[in-house]
Amino acid sequence: MSASSELSVVLPADLHARPAGALVRAAAGFTSTVEVVFDGKQANARSVLAVMGLGARAGATVVVRATGADAAEAARAAASILEDVK
Repeated sequence: MSASSELSVVLPADLHARPAGALVRAAAGFTSTVEVVFDGKQANARSVLAVMGLGARAGATVVVRATGADAAEAARAAASILEDVK
């Protein structure tokens, strides 16, 4: 059974190309699968287009889910990036 972690983040700004790219780069550094969930949709954090396709705007709450051996670290890294969206 794989470890999992889930964190909620309120976005300070729209989830656009620059933060989506930073999220993809961060997710690539982990073995865990990282997903971002918003408004009933989920996106693999290794796909810029999928993350941007969520359409999450400033003030929205997104959920970061990670599953795998380093899930807690991966979820924290992804959440940290999303908390600093500018």
